[in-house]
Amino acid sequence: MIRSLLTRSVRGAPAALRVISAPTQARFCSASAGDFEHIKTRFEADGRVGVVELNRPKSLNALCDKLMTEIGAALKTFENDKTCAAIVLTGSDRAFAAGADIKEMQTRTFQECHTENMLGHWTVVAECRKPTIAAVNGYALGGGCELAMMCDVIYAGEKAKFGQPEIKLGTIPGAGGTQRLTRAIGKSKAMEMVLTGRMMSASDAEKAGLVSKVVAPDALLDEAVKLGVEISQQSKIAVSMARDAVNSSFELSLSEGCKLEKRIFFSTFATNDQTEGMSAFAEKRDAKFTDS
Repeated sequence: MIRSLLTRSVRGAPAALRVISAPTQARFCSASAGDFEHIKTRFEADGRVGVVELNRPKSLNALCDKLMTEIGAALKTFENDKTCAAIVLTGSDRAFAAGADIKEMQTRTFQECHTENMLGHWTVVAECRKPTIAAVNGYALGGGCELAMMCDVIYAGEKAKFGQPEIKLGTIPGAGGTQRLTRAIGKSKAMEMVLTGRMMSASDAEKAGLVSKVVAPDALLDEAVKLGVEISQQSKIAVSMARDAVNSSFELSLSEGCKLEKRIFFSTFATNDQTEGMSAFAEKRDAKFTDS
């Protein structure tokens, strides 16, 4: 059996995923369950929110190469759907993803890692053009923690655990763990987690700023979809611009970031949605955005 970073210490198959009760019946996206081996995909809330469920229960959703390729294909489908405004990425009740697939990578050489750019295709999550929400129940360790941090927002169930235990395998995080974790929770906490492999609870992750909301495990997916629906009610153009501005803060100095923000802010005045939004506010009515 393929084992992840955690399966050596956690035994038994994870519980089956709960099907959330959406306001309307869920519909499968064009790249439906029959097209994928390791994930399940569907739309929720009249197609406004796409859902990607990791589905490798026997390995606690260990992130193998094929699974990550399938995630990329699913994200492209959701990106190209004009109704879909946000995407939720989730796992099982037992594990969001317990790490990268160690058995798949353990025999690789340095030359192979370098020439094949191992894990290079994982960036498709961070590069997604639509807002992404990680709904984390159970373990998010190693590559699982890195996958969650690639998303725009992380919601966690009360029993969720986060960690970068690669040090226990004689290696280090390789998909952004040392960089994104440090930016999220600061050098001292990140260094402690990376150098020891210790896990962080959901409540501590919220306090540290890694997670934006902690809810009951059985309410997690519903809350994530609700956030997606709330995002869908905004102008898609403004949402895209806002994401670009926030994400630039990780790459630019404060001065350069503020200059970029100002340019993006000015550019919203070339959109119909800015005109509609400010007119609706002045007229004390709800805005009717046209994403134009």
